[in-house]
Amino acid sequence: MKQITSIQNPFIKSLVLLQEKAKNRKQTGTFLIEGKREISIAVKGGYEIETLLFLPEICSEADARQLFKNAELVALTKEVYQKLAYRDTTEGVLAVAKSKSLQLSDLQLSENPLILVAEAPEKPGNIGALLRTADAANLDAVIIANPKSDLYNPNIIRSSVGCLFTNQIATGTTAEIISFLKDRKISFYCATLQNSTAYHTQDYTTPTALVVGTEATGLTATWREEATQNIIIPMQGEIDSMNVSVAAAILIFEAKRQRGF
Repeated sequence: MKQITSIQNPFIKSLVLLQEKAKNRKQTGTFLIEGKREISIAVKGGYEIETLLFLPEICSEADARQLFKNAELVALTKEVYQKLAYRDTTEGVLAVAKSKSLQLSDLQLSENPLILVAEAPEKPGNIGALLRTADAANLDAVIIANPKSDLYNPNIIRSSVGCLFTNQIATGTTAEIISFLKDRKISFYCATLQNSTAYHTQDYTTPTALVVGTEATGLTATWREEATQNIIIPMQGEIDSMNVSVAAAILIFEAKRQRGF
């Protein structure tokens, strides 16, 4: 078993870049996962682990090995581990994992899918919350249109509490996603203020995609114009919008209610 004791080690330097730079994650096709629970969920979700790095004072070699038996195992000193660890509270283990394809064509949908589409979400916390909601509702897929953030960003992994690994996820342009939905005869309902009807008046029991935009600017005109129907959550207070993850949850669980779940 290998042991690394210096933060100047070239492999450690490459992992620091993996944490900090989306470019490096894309070039290598790998990313870092921190924590036993998150690693276990990733393995269950079919992610391949290349290397497990652990701090023996916190996580034993045996415990690390149980997470993924085929991975290379590397022991770290406290100084080296703290250089890589993203969280203040930690479980003493990190993994180098291979990223998955995010192509629309790779999605495996049921006969009557329910999908969430989010256009250009920027904040990792919002993306994480959307993924947690999607997991709670057991959606067929989450599709990110015109993504602003790398989905393997450590903040997204952390805020999703591992739900990045439990959902089918794809990305694409607005045009690509609309074409994908139309080709598969999936109706799509766009949450927007313009030309909208109350969300609870629509039928979501057939193949459905629910589309949400950013809190600041909402959905772009293309979505609004191409929608099966634009929908709105009636607001009774002073403001005219709510957090995107909250709005998505309301729409998703109305669809689930109609479907008898």
